[in-house]
Amino acid sequence: MEMILAPSMLSANFAHLEEDFRLAMQPGVKYLHVDVMDGAFVPNISFGPPVISCVRRILPDAVLDVHMMVQEPARYIEDYKACGADIISIHVEAAKDPKAALEAIRSAGLKCSAAINPETPVSVLEPLIPICDMVVVMSVHPGYGGQSLIPECLDKIRELVSLREKLGLSYDIEIDGGVKLSNLDEVLDSGVNVIVAGSAVFGGDIAGNVKSFLEHMEIR
Repeated sequence: MEMILAPSMLSANFAHLEEDFRLAMQPGVKYLHVDVMDGAFVPNISFGPPVISCVRRILPDAVLDVHMMVQEPARYIEDYKACGADIISIHVEAAKDPKAALEAIRSAGLKCSAAINPETPVSVLEPLIPICDMVVVMSVHPGYGGQSLIPECLDKIRELVSLREKLGLSYDIEIDGGVKLSNLDEVLDSGVNVIVAGSAVFGGDIAGNVKSFLEHMEIR
């Protein structure tokens, strides 16, 4: 599987987003992770289509990996398609019919992805996996940046790797939350191939942080 670093814009400095993005989106970085929060499914509120439309203008070639932490996300698929999303992840806990929501994303011509919270077992994903391009394991409680990774969530990634092999599928597995250079070896050992990193990228020397992540991921 291709190893992918997805810097999370939630940790960028919103006073100068374009500058931070230019530093983060170095050669080898294709994805930008975009956290959409509604203040209902999660306690925080982030941003919506107008901001993402601006991001798309700044980064016309980036893959916008839109993580929808919102209740009944199917209501907004066309809005996020229009503002430039390439991938939409929905939480199985936030949709009455997750399968229908994922199928609607695919019908809109976008890649679809299902996400689970730390407390949600992998078994909930099993009926959805055949239609997913990616699955997302939250390794922190969704809604806020800067949390520490919950180690037990790495077991879920191992389950998903085994399930992928068993079913003969090729979905990406993304981890979101608490990934740093100090725990990257452990994270990569679990079998994940898409790494979301927020404060570990945008805190301090952005270009240097990205370079360190990419070099480490390549070495492995």
